[in-house]
Amino acid sequence: MAFCFVLNHLLAAEPWARERLAPFAGEVVELRAALFPPLRIRITREGKTEAGDGAAGLVIEVKPQFLAELARGREHALRAVDVSGNARLAAEVMALARHLRWDVEEDLSRVVGDVAAHRIAGAARDLVAWQADAARRIGEAARDYLTEENPLLLHAADLEGFAAAVRELRDAVERLEKRLGRLA
Repeated sequence: MAFCFVLNHLLAAEPWARERLAPFAGEVVELRAALFPPLRIRITREGKTEAGDGAAGLVIEVKPQFLAELARGREHALRAVDVSGNARLAAEVMALARHLRWDVEEDLSRVVGDVAAHRIAGAARDLVAWQADAARRIGEAARDYLTEENPLLLHAADLEGFAAAVRELRDAVERLEKRLGRLA
């Protein structure tokens, strides 16, 4: 299974991660994501992973907003994940998700050399930063257009002012109803 291959590659570079998983040998973790079939992974005695079957001791469900949250950062993305089952295993898996990193530059340097790998990784980081900046600017421009030029949306302050006016009107109507009730 390709997912296990990639995960084992990450684990091979981090002995501490394998040591944390090894006590859970034989446990099955099921990953669920919308539009994909469930993926079951068994933890081996060496702290690595292999394709698994049987009842899952831990179920990790990735919510549809995961990718959007991932763009905001790893911690935001982890909030878009529901975990149920073995609490100790869940704590270890979430700790690994927070701290396990793929050193792309190191792997790339084995293929193209250190200098080229450093430059390629730098260019990739710059490209990702540029994409994030462009997305942020497009979002700001769309917000400005929809609130200022073609007002389909309200500013938060305008909406709060409107809500306050509605509350005042509701209170005034209630007072008027009480006065009318006393007069009748």
